[in-house]
Amino acid sequence: MKIYKIYAAFLGFTAIILGALGAHFLKNILSLEQLHSFETAVKYQMYMALALLWFTHTNSFHKTVGILWILGITFFSGSIYGLIFFQWKFLGPITPIGGLLMILGWGLLMFQFIKSTK
Repeated sequence: MKIYKIYAAFLGFTAIILGALGAHFLKNILSLEQLHSFETAVKYQMYMALALLWFTHTNSFHKTVGILWILGITFFSGSIYGLIFFQWKFLGPITPIGGLLMILGWGLLMFQFIKSTK
């Protein structure tokens, strides 16, 4: 679906911008722990952008995987950015939910691959 590709492009676009921001401006502002969390959020965001671009969303199963990935990366990276830049502590519990949603998407995909090879 077109919306998945648009969101993937947005994720990649913003990952590059945020990565450059982190490399050039945030090193002297953030603590090492915050910088590490920020870098993890940016890396995962780019990984998911590439996965969404690669993945074809041709049936309801694929759409489910795509939705899990989109929600997962939005919750995961988005909550980390909110914690770091705005100190929105209420987002702390959202980060692992985002990670779990990404894991579920990848797990469903793996299950589908195993099932299709039988």
